[in-house]
Amino acid sequence: MCRCYVSPDASSIEREFALGRTGWRFTTNFNTTPGQMVPVIRANNGRTEAVMMRWGFAGRDSFNAPVESLASSADSKEPWKRGRRCIVPALGFYEWHVNPDASEQPYYIHPDDQDVFGFAGLWAPSSVDANTVTECCSIVTLPANTLIAEIHGSGLRMPAILTRKLRELWLFGPVDLAGQALAAYADERLVAYAVSDRINSPHNNDETLVEPLETDVD
Repeated sequence: MCRCYVSPDASSIEREFALGRTGWRFTTNFNTTPGQMVPVIRANNGRTEAVMMRWGFAGRDSFNAPVESLASSADSKEPWKRGRRCIVPALGFYEWHVNPDASEQPYYIHPDDQDVFGFAGLWAPSSVDANTVTECCSIVTLPANTLIAEIHGSGLRMPAILTRKLRELWLFGPVDLAGQALAAYADERLVAYAVSDRINSPHNNDETLVEPLETDVD
């Protein structure tokens, strides 16, 4: 599962994905959670398009789209069939380890070979209320690799991180080939460390959230 990540500032996204001028004006969001508006890149008539979308489809827990059910689940089958794939830019993401006493320790995780990277995502129009339709996105998830499984302690899931080489295939490839872009990121390419539980509060949003947790040394 991916339920919280760090969304880059506008200029960093524009540079990394060669978007040109998008008109975006926002800073880094260190505490990005479902329901927020997030920057997304999608294909439009053979070109990339930068748009803002709400993170999460209408269904419960629909902010993630399991790879195993992209073509069959109620939330994702229509976007998948229609080729409504997108990239959700990120700097890193958070996962929680459950300690023996049932407390949770957050970890911050990021690739060491991409400063700004992209999650594979799907997008769709969605009714927010009776009078409003907006565009929404969901992040594709995969079975966890060894590193993420160790953090979780029970296996679970991880977000689908795209390598630079496979971004184009994910955005522009035919449906029968696009799935080849989805694979668990290599363990040796991910950096993970414990961070403060301040990330648990939606009111906290600053760069100290991704600082390594200080430990006492005897």
